[in-house]
Amino acid sequence: MNKNRPKHLDLRLIKLPLPAFVSILHRVSGLLLFLALPLLLWTLQYSLRSIETFTSLRWMFQHPLSKLFFIFMLWAFLHHFCAGLRYLVIDLDRGIRLAQARASSRWVMIVSLTLAALLGVRLW
Repeated sequence: MNKNRPKHLDLRLIKLPLPAFVSILHRVSGLLLFLALPLLLWTLQYSLRSIETFTSLRWMFQHPLSKLFFIFMLWAFLHHFCAGLRYLVIDLDRGIRLAQARASSRWVMIVSLTLAALLGVRLW
């Protein structure tokens, strides 16, 4: 028996590969979308109620914090969508080799961040 084995894992020292990081972000973005769903549905209902509520909601969305929140939610949606497509392809036994998995996870990050930046600039 090896006496030099660690008795516990130091999770701060473990370096995650990019596919694992994409997987964790996929779960986190799904959770954020689920938790934000009541707020998003409330804003939709409030915007459709009357012209006065729509204008007050539009005024509220001019605040920089609300814009940042919606840009972040836009990124969460885009990342969750792109990673979900990646997982659908993996379920079809495509892109399961290590180099392909790393490349596809890199593309998920690039596409989701680029689209979020482009649409976020338009939203701002």
